[in-house]
Amino acid sequence: MQIISVRETPSYKDLAIDYISSKWDVSRNIYEDSITHSLTSRTPLPQWYLLLKEGEIIGCAGLITNDFISRMDLYPWLCALFIEEQHRGSSYGELLIDKAKQDSRESGFPYLYLSTEHIGYYEKLGFSYIGNGYHPWDEESRIYEIEL
Repeated sequence: MQIISVRETPSYKDLAIDYISSKWDVSRNIYEDSITHSLTSRTPLPQWYLLLKEGEIIGCAGLITNDFISRMDLYPWLCALFIEEQHRGSSYGELLIDKAKQDSRESGFPYLYLSTEHIGYYEKLGFSYIGNGYHPWDEESRIYEIEL
């Protein structure tokens, strides 16, 4: 198992853009712009990760300043966490979360946040529900945090 930080390994940039944008219903341009600029950012955010198993991409995640949610006072945010269905149930998502937690902690952030509709998964990993936030498309989402 290998976690690729796109910032640390820029040769994965195009693969990351293609893969991550194929997994989420968000304009490819958003991921392309964010991932491309993450390579030269003067700040620790954003970060983008790919999870490889035997050279095959099986998952991804991001670490960003805001996940399209009203709570702009909170950051960084874990986003775009995805594991291919046939690889779920093997704690691979936790590997990506741990990498995001490590990078957040090393950058001096005391907490990591995420927004989701899932109930149960993140609590098992130590995240606590802190309330709801609102998306620009008039949807509400649960917000979780974990102390680093």
